[in-house]
Amino acid sequence: MLNTLKILFLVFLFFSCSLPNTFDSRHSGDLGARKIRRIAVFPLDPVSQAEKDKIAYSAAPRPEEKPLQEGAPVVVQNHLYFTMSSLPHWQIISEREVREIISAVPPGPEGNRAKRLGELVYADAVIFTRLIRYRERVGEEWGAKSPASVAFVLDLWDVRRGDLIWSGRFDETQKSLSENIFAIGDYFQRGVKWLTAEQLALEGIKKAVNNLQQTLYRGAS
Repeated sequence: MLNTLKILFLVFLFFSCSLPNTFDSRHSGDLGARKIRRIAVFPLDPVSQAEKDKIAYSAAPRPEEKPLQEGAPVVVQNHLYFTMSSLPHWQIISEREVREIISAVPPGPEGNRAKRLGELVYADAVIFTRLIRYRERVGEEWGAKSPASVAFVLDLWDVRRGDLIWSGRFDETQKSLSENIFAIGDYFQRGVKWLTAEQLALEGIKKAVNNLQQTLYRGAS
């Protein structure tokens, strides 16, 4: 019995280390020295296909890909705001304060808009969300005909210098264990149920936000 448990543990460890990478990030080398404390969340807009084509690590469009589900940007934006607000070390500017001033931010490149909003609300940095894909599960949590699929990119801009200092990408279409044995670690965490798009998006947001905070405040207590 003990040997069987040891074997199962080693199998779990192997597959956990071999998990497909659903989240990637990159950042500037001096991120810790930027002293980023006060952050504004820029209101999310859906990404057009033309904009998707400019995103270096966005997936190629699928022929059956449909427009984003109505309300998806609001769902993702709310989860991002509340997830960031629940963590220490930084101050997240209120949504109300951003909404009151956003009309004063003219259209233009993301970096320019981040700098302008940041100056208006006295932020050190502004985070943008680009929602690339948000496809809802078809079926029930114990038997889905089609799985949920979510992809988004988060970009953090330094207001003072006007440059991109951190970027994270989440991209996952949930698969059954029989389709992807390397996802066994996810099944220990989630169970065998099929997630909704909102649940999958929340998982991705938590991964991204935790990565951002650990990168910004590495070593902070």
